[in-house]
Amino acid sequence: MPHATQHADIAAASTAELDTALRGGPFHVALRAAIAARGLPLQRVQHHLSRHGVKVGVTSLSYWQQGARRPQRPESLRAVRALEEILQLPEESLIRLLAESDDHSSSRQPAARSYRSLVAASGVLERLLAELDCPVDGGLHTLAHHEQIRIGGRRELAGRESHHIVRAHRDGVDRFVAVHHGDPGCAPDRMRVHAQENCRTGRVRWHHDTGTLVAELLFGTRLRAGDTFLFRYGVEDGTAGVCREYARGFDLAGGQYALQVRFTGNALPLRCHRFTQHSAAAPRSGRQELALSGLHHSVHLVEPRMRTGIVGIGWEWE
Repeated sequence: MPHATQHADIAAASTAELDTALRGGPFHVALRAAIAARGLPLQRVQHHLSRHGVKVGVTSLSYWQQGARRPQRPESLRAVRALEEILQLPEESLIRLLAESDDHSSSRQPAARSYRSLVAASGVLERLLAELDCPVDGGLHTLAHHEQIRIGGRRELAGRESHHIVRAHRDGVDRFVAVHHGDPGCAPDRMRVHAQENCRTGRVRWHHDTGTLVAELLFGTRLRAGDTFLFRYGVEDGTAGVCREYARGFDLAGGQYALQVRFTGNALPLRCHRFTQHSAAAPRSGRQELALSGLHHSVHLVEPRMRTGIVGIGWEWE
């Protein structure tokens, strides 16, 4: 039975490689070893993920196992947790490997929310959304998102206002669930969500340790597939310390995004810049200096069509 013996040896080697990778990482090596040990082509992995209610492209899975990209958005981290079950791995084994790489990235980017905190917040966010009976796919595509950030006199994130233009891609959508991540040290229980146009505030949930807040914005009407809708809301924050940047991540490419940061007159930064990242653990790129408007004390960026990843504005205080 030479073929059976050969297959047994290959299986044993794959299992040993997987055990080693799960203990020491890095993440992409462990993921590649787990997929190989189970003998699943990426198309089958994608199919299993879709049965778990998670949409991830084969290209993304390939990038993850090659180390070319890292999962970092809440939906992507939810996929990693589903992969642990699909690939019959110990719970939190892949998530732990993602978080362990944070020690190096946080030392390079002290002002940014750490990758470890993003991993923690992703699990919290999933639980908070479940409390609101919010599906992974909310049934809406963003056509445009215009966001204004207010920095207060104590140099804190005082609040933000968001104006959304969305299109429903299925019938019956009647709400949007907003997510706000405060700066380290914030108090989400003291934040306030204000529905400002074409919506009203529904249930609000938060998690103190990760500074995560989620809120229902109810439309008062049920959209049909293809319908568009405009709404506006704000979040009053002001509960953390000095703010040095604001960034937003996108899981899907799509509509226009505009970000404006407005500073209080007695608390102006020395200089401002925009930046981009492929993921929270990736190095920053696309740095471009932004001129502070002397009249309006603000800076802004406009992305005509968003790509997946992170875009933001950072600034330096005296």
